[in-house]
Amino acid sequence: MLLSSPLTPLPFHHRHYHPHIHLHQNAHSITKFNTFSCLHETPQPHHHDPQDLSLRNHNSKSTALLLQRLSHLPNPNPSHLRQHPDPQPSGHKAKLLERSLLRKRTPQFPGSISLDSSSLTSLDDEDDEHRMIMRALDIRRKVTAEIFKEFMRTKGKFGITYATNLVETLTEFLDYVMVQAAAMKLSPEFSSSTYNFRAKTVIEDSEVVPCIRWLKHNSLSYPQIGKLICLSKGDIGSIRRLALWLKSIHVKGRFIGVALVKAGDHFLERSNEELDEIVEYLESNGVRRDWMGCVMSRCPQLLSYSLEEVKTRAGFYLDMGINDKDFGTMVFDYPRVLGYYTLDEMNQKVDYLKEFGLSAEDVGKLLAFRPQLMGCSIEERWKPLVKYLYYHGITRDGMRRMLIIKPMVFCVDLDKTIVPKVKFFQDIGIHDDAIGKMLVKFPPLLTYSLYKKIRPVVIFLMTKAGVSERDIGKVIALGPELLGCSIVNKLEVNVKYFLSLGIHLRVLGEMIADFPMLLRYNIDVLRPKYRYLRRTMVRPLQDLIEFPRFFSYSLEGRIIPRYKVLIENCINLKLRYMLASTDEEFEERVKVIVERRKRFESGVTSEDVSNSQTGDDDEFPVKGAMLDESESEVELTMFDDGESEAESTMLDDSDSEAEL
Repeated sequence: MLLSSPLTPLPFHHRHYHPHIHLHQNAHSITKFNTFSCLHETPQPHHHDPQDLSLRNHNSKSTALLLQRLSHLPNPNPSHLRQHPDPQPSGHKAKLLERSLLRKRTPQFPGSISLDSSSLTSLDDEDDEHRMIMRALDIRRKVTAEIFKEFMRTKGKFGITYATNLVETLTEFLDYVMVQAAAMKLSPEFSSSTYNFRAKTVIEDSEVVPCIRWLKHNSLSYPQIGKLICLSKGDIGSIRRLALWLKSIHVKGRFIGVALVKAGDHFLERSNEELDEIVEYLESNGVRRDWMGCVMSRCPQLLSYSLEEVKTRAGFYLDMGINDKDFGTMVFDYPRVLGYYTLDEMNQKVDYLKEFGLSAEDVGKLLAFRPQLMGCSIEERWKPLVKYLYYHGITRDGMRRMLIIKPMVFCVDLDKTIVPKVKFFQDIGIHDDAIGKMLVKFPPLLTYSLYKKIRPVVIFLMTKAGVSERDIGKVIALGPELLGCSIVNKLEVNVKYFLSLGIHLRVLGEMIADFPMLLRYNIDVLRPKYRYLRRTMVRPLQDLIEFPRFFSYSLEGRIIPRYKVLIENCINLKLRYMLASTDEEFEERVKVIVERRKRFESGVTSEDVSNSQTGDDDEFPVKGAMLDESESEVELTMFDDGESEAESTMLDDSDSEAEL
């Protein structure tokens, strides 16, 4: 019977059914090896077949060890030992013998490191030693993670999923716990304690679990909590201290984590006194105390700057003439303008804006009104926009006007916002040369939504206001301000009012094509003028249809005074000749008409009269000092807007807010 020790397996040619070595049962040759017994038999002669000697090299060491042991047994087989010499060096024999004599590993705490059989043969290799150390650290880190999870579940009452997700973000803090627990081994108090006990002590003393509970209660996500704990470098108390400070300046709970994480790696090391100095300086320059929470939560980078750096950045804007009030509203409106961009970027953008012909003070006013300009890239946004506007015939002066009136135009995306709108204007019949003039005239047009604002207004004008498809391009080109009016609160109300006067829908469309601004006036402004035209001036509705610009003139400033002059001189003029001229031209016109009438009444011959006419045949008074309005009309293409009623008092601009 052939028995072998489990620690020393036989090579393949010794485990054949016809083995080379036969051990006969002998009671005197029974020896004990560990817990196994070997019954040795005396070898019997046997002829070795060379083909049966198929050696297995990977068991050669154990074979040599077995043969060495068998050499001490009775009746060894020297010839067989000489036939299979030991191919291994003596050093390997010693290590293999040591490994074979290793007793069973005693139970140890989780994470302990023991030398297994696979690593004994590579202790002399430095790379393998480094690999073993890294493996040991990885095992110790996993053990620490399990200890931390268990501590969170038992002490913090956290769920398994939350604890697992959070621990995955705490790699640096787990390393801190490992280092501290290892250092505690040098203390006499913990010299005989296990690693698990020391790691639990470090976690409990740091009070990290109550801090996690408090941060979670303040709406911080576990990635934010994990990053904060790692940034604290073991000083967990600094997180609570600075979180309470942020609450004192009115930072809301859900933004505390964002402010703490984005404030910088060294923010947790700053004292409350340093941060209070920054807040006091901003408050002295117009940033109100109740605005600080909004400012710091939207631009936490301000918390990472020193007081000198904050003063330098604030002085950059104050030197451009921005007063404290405008500076405070600018920072509140767009906090990144103060703390996000570098000083070089800020200087480059200001210099580029000056190329449009703006002075430093103008740029300061522009940034105070629209600080979002500082967030735009020169290469990616401004230069492509300028090139596109120049292609549509807009000069530098026109761009400066657009920049002053609606600086938001330089903040919107060119391909997604401006190009589709220009393409839409081309589709409704507006010529390319008129598009540039239209944009310069009304820059807010480019900030309106194409599908929510522009298209609905165009559809309304064509379907409800009587504007034909042929005239819609003209209406939009002459009155782009209509696209900023509310359909329900402005356009529809005005259309109903004009229809109520007896004007047909088709005629109203022609009036709008002649004077698109007709739909922008308030009803309270239109009603008194129409009443005065019909009741006092006793003019027919046709006069209003022929000259819809009548509503653009001030009732008290122009219509009533000039009508009184006509009554005093017994003159009747068409509305366009009565209103569409300056005061000097109107007085000269009235004087000529009165003089001609006097000559006519004094018996001047018609030949003399014809020789004295200046070409205003339509103004020649008939007998009775009245003019015949059936004469040919003089088409006026220009009229004095300087004396017309200011649009700011007549137009409702409440609906002209920009829509992005």
